[in-house]
Amino acid sequence: MDLTPLEETRQIVRDNTHGGASLLLFALLKTLSAENGQYLYLLNKLRDMTPETRQLAYRLMELMAQGGNESEEWKTTVVEIEELIRKG
Repeated sequence: MDLTPLEETRQIVRDNTHGGASLLLFALLKTLSAENGQYLYLLNKLRDMTPETRQLAYRLMELMAQGGNESEEWKTTVVEIEELIRKG
């Protein structure tokens, strides 16, 4: 399982914690982390992303489909990104 989308997402957030791409990807990451399995994300938000960010979003979705959202790396990444955004 390729976990590089998590590191790429983390880096985007590090580079600009309150940028549009950071917040959109963080929202997607949190949505895909939902334990109840109801992955509700407004797909029209994909339009707000650059083509590169959108491709990363698709790769995060694929990682979730492979069960990557249950990995410790995924959970750690979500916690780290939450902290980065909170601290700004």
